[in-house]
Amino acid sequence: MIRHIVFFSVRPDEDVEKVRTGLLALGRIPHSRLFEVTLNSKVDPMCDKIDIVVYAEFEDAAALAAYKAHPIYSETTNKVRPMRELRFSADVVAVS
Repeated sequence: MIRHIVFFSVRPDEDVEKVRTGLLALGRIPHSRLFEVTLNSKVDPMCDKIDIVVYAEFEDAAALAAYKAHPIYSETTNKVRPMRELRFSADVVAVS
């Protein structure tokens, strides 16, 4: 299983909820086993820069690749990119 985790910060002049709602469209892509878009609780005093976290689980690399190749993925990226400031992504293979 692959865990896909993406962290976003929203530009100061943009609405965080608008970006979160835009990212929810990714959940319509059928290749993930689990898909979530949540607001960062910002309880860690060391870093409050991240506003939104996308978390998804995929059966394997092929499912993740199919997710990223889906037209909704590029549509959502084009919509959200101008509203975000930072984006960090990690794809990790689950060990258990």
